[in-house]
Amino acid sequence: MKRLILITLTASAAILSGCSPDKSTDADHLVILHTNDTHSAIHPDRHDKGGIARRQVLVDSVRNARENVLLVDAGDAVQGSLYFTLFGGQVEQKLMNALGYDIRILGNHEFDLGLDSIASQWKNVTSDKLSTNYDFTGTALEGLFVPSVMKNFNGHKVGFVGINLNPAGIISEENYKGMTYLDALKSANAEASKLKAEGAEMVIAVTHIGYELDDDKCDDLKLARGSKDIDVIIGGHSHTVVDPVKGVPAWRIANAEGDTVSVLQTGTKGVYVGEIDINLADKTVNAHLIPVDSRLDNRLDPKFTSLIDPYTHKVDSVKAIVVGKTSYDWERESPELLNLMSDFVRERGEAISGKPVDLSIMNKGGIRNSLSAGDITKGAIIDIAPFNNRIVVLELSGSDLIENLAIMAAQEGNGVSSNVKVLYDSASKQLNSATIDGKPIKPDSKYRVATIDYLAAGNDYMTPLSRGVTLAKSKIILYDELIQGIESGKMDHLLSSPDKKNRMASF
Repeated sequence: MKRLILITLTASAAILSGCSPDKSTDADHLVILHTNDTHSAIHPDRHDKGGIARRQVLVDSVRNARENVLLVDAGDAVQGSLYFTLFGGQVEQKLMNALGYDIRILGNHEFDLGLDSIASQWKNVTSDKLSTNYDFTGTALEGLFVPSVMKNFNGHKVGFVGINLNPAGIISEENYKGMTYLDALKSANAEASKLKAEGAEMVIAVTHIGYELDDDKCDDLKLARGSKDIDVIIGGHSHTVVDPVKGVPAWRIANAEGDTVSVLQTGTKGVYVGEIDINLADKTVNAHLIPVDSRLDNRLDPKFTSLIDPYTHKVDSVKAIVVGKTSYDWERESPELLNLMSDFVRERGEAISGKPVDLSIMNKGGIRNSLSAGDITKGAIIDIAPFNNRIVVLELSGSDLIENLAIMAAQEGNGVSSNVKVLYDSASKQLNSATIDGKPIKPDSKYRVATIDYLAAGNDYMTPLSRGVTLAKSKIILYDELIQGIESGKMDHLLSSPDKKNRMASF
């Protein structure tokens, strides 16, 4: 049986306090520093957390003190700030190369600009590029990724696999056309078994499938429980902060043979770097999260920060364009911002179609940033809704609408307009009731639904919306709609009266 030992003060914590370990006793240790879902967060966030230049300080500190150090990223390094909107991934790839990432995998947002864009950007990526369960034969990515890699650390062989999510329902179909998805669990087990047969003492899966999902899709916990040869899972996608010191959520999971798999993830936006310290002699695993914060600022490397400077002027110029004001702090994951977006989409849907709209539907995942009180800038709005989505109005049957609201309930709620009330069971996530303007939805009736084209295509697993008939579509991107709405004053009533209610509520 594998055993896991949790040490409260790890080597990197000692390094940052000025107490470095002795490299002569370090030969049998592998230190893995890992990130996931950093989402183009080049600079610290509005709470002064994160920042890639700070990350560089931390990574180099550990490398200077430890003998065997790997830097690994579990996907979604892009999408979420103006650096991606304006430069399409160029900045992130350059900085991650400069950081010296050893292993990287794709996240779903790497596909936001399509396979050709990935090929253009990732041909210059200097790390090992892993994809075990995507077959890119016949696409622009053919030959660019490998299913696994074996690394040798002072005579200890460690294998790595890269496991990705099923793109259907989460990535726009045209953005992965020609690529074949292979079953995640079967692919991971087959490749891990192969690596063990080739002499790997341990196998580490770098994944972008989510820590735990409420459906039959493969996630990190299912992968751990269904595996035999995987020892550590470094995950992404769900933005889960797995804190091994607190033990919440669970990070030591029994596999199919009763052995222990370590399952780890660092949240999002680069606020933490995860550290895994593996004693390769006895296979014990220690792990913790390292905060990326202002204590690192007095050690920033000017050579590294100078790599960002050529791009910053254009980003700052867009951020400097003031389009309006708000006296309220709109947090990204708050009901207020989701409600604001939902109500705006309904109102714009009516203007676009020239007819009343029964309701609107928005997804939480379409909101990527917060909006601070004070001046509203063009850059802030693009950061909130950075995707190339357009507002559409659909005609949808009541039965399909009810089915879609049930899917949204299973996702623990999403966005609907203010005239909608949805109740669902908190335990089963089953839909209990749904009304529009206080009236139950009739399965045989037709409804006009305003949403975005990403959802209208059935993405975010909202398949019933794809059965609707498109009545109207905006000529401009959602963030431009928002900017024009704020500049014209047409959003003043929404910005001045935030609705804090969960319109889709559990009981």
